[in-house]
Amino acid sequence: MAWKRQWRPLEISVLEADNSKVRVLLSGVDRVYANAVRRFALSEVPVMAIDDVVILENTSIMYDEVLAHRLGLIPIYTDLSRYTLPEECDCKSELGCPRCRVLFVLDASATDKPKTVYSGDLVSEDKDTKPISPNIPIAKLAPGQKIKLEAYAKLGRGKDHAKWQPATVAVLRDADEEGKKFELFIESVGALPAPEILLQAIKILHKKMSKIYEDLKVKDNGGKD
Repeated sequence: MAWKRQWRPLEISVLEADNSKVRVLLSGVDRVYANAVRRFALSEVPVMAIDDVVILENTSIMYDEVLAHRLGLIPIYTDLSRYTLPEECDCKSELGCPRCRVLFVLDASATDKPKTVYSGDLVSEDKDTKPISPNIPIAKLAPGQKIKLEAYAKLGRGKDHAKWQPATVAVLRDADEEGKKFELFIESVGALPAPEILLQAIKILHKKMSKIYEDLKVKDNGGKD
């Protein structure tokens, strides 16, 4: 059996777009493809998130595990052109390198009055890779309490953990009665601009489909191209 590509061109009309959200009209594809774009926007587009935390000192009432979990859920500005997924990085190191991980340092203490530790207290080795807001509460310290730690962020995908999910909302609905046009709405967490999430989702989906096509073609040729 000869495998043949039967992909139709995807047509996109932008209805609304800014950094936080994008609404587009998809046509030229069926509902399965359109929904795949929606799912990939949630699960396949990588963003930065804190994954490893080294607690140097923690005298607060918050357990180390809870503190690490809270840090992981802080959205971080992500530049996909500067970083690569750890499994795709040339360093092949479990510790990572400047191409696949970013170090954050937190050193906060309360002296004579209670203090709230915020995401803005995290100091990044990369000034452009930082929390999307400096006002996200991390922990509250009583007088005399202290938190000191190192946190390492890396790229990951939402299918592996919710902290790597780039979008809070991704909704698809029919835009006509024939099921030939679909309206897709994506709202970003803030790590990536919403239009980039959409473009990356389409790019990754196309790459995966191309890989499947090539694999099927090789098998059809008995292992020969």
